[in-house]
Amino acid sequence: MSHQSESDFVTDIYPTLSEEARVRVDLAAAYHLIEHFQMSDSIYTHISARVPGDNEYFLINPYGTRFSEVKASQLVMIDLDGNIIDDPCNMGANPAGFTIHSAIHGARPDLKCALHTHTVAGVSIASTQTGLLPINQWALQFYHGVSRHAYEGIALNLEERERLVKDLGPENKILILDNHGLMTMGNDVGEAFTLMFNLERVCKVQMAVLASAQPVNQIDSTVCELTYQQYKQFAEMSQRGGFHVEWLAYLRLLEKVSPSYRD
Repeated sequence: MSHQSESDFVTDIYPTLSEEARVRVDLAAAYHLIEHFQMSDSIYTHISARVPGDNEYFLINPYGTRFSEVKASQLVMIDLDGNIIDDPCNMGANPAGFTIHSAIHGARPDLKCALHTHTVAGVSIASTQTGLLPINQWALQFYHGVSRHAYEGIALNLEERERLVKDLGPENKILILDNHGLMTMGNDVGEAFTLMFNLERVCKVQMAVLASAQPVNQIDSTVCELTYQQYKQFAEMSQRGGFHVEWLAYLRLLEKVSPSYRD
């Protein structure tokens, strides 16, 4: 942060912005971060955020843009029926992205952001029957709260939405899309991104461990439970001024490597 205080940095990033404008900045930031950490899939997969207010609208990237091209002012606003409310670039939204993300936003108003990836590690884990294994500290953040949804083909059938949200459940924020990829959701964009960053690492480690063909050092279930609870407590401790300190650290990174997200 050099000589700038954290509060001054927050003011610079969110200078008297409306609530919607702040969501737009965060959502665009998440797209750039997914690209920076090499978790994108060309122009495919999506991150969406609920628009604050009484209308059930959400924001998503213009169809055809690379994640590094997404700008806060150019996000597409769409309703739960697929009607375009605002489309500054006149590029529309990916139909498969609409199916998955409208399902989440329609069923879980507590979730303000949904993030979906197709990474080699994520698709690999999603293709196994075992799913995530509690074999290291990182993995124990996901000891509970992970759901799975059976593969039904490319998500173009709107009837799949009901089955997807049923599989997700009323409380979970992690969804493994079998044979497809990963989804994380959050009370804000920062939470959804941080969960995905951590989940991606867990998948990479698990594939590396399995590839080693070495015996796995198992962790006692009581320690697994303890560590899971410690992760929850640590997340609460990390809130400062309405922001998670890790999210602010990611934004500081973007200011150096990809500041166009705020445009």
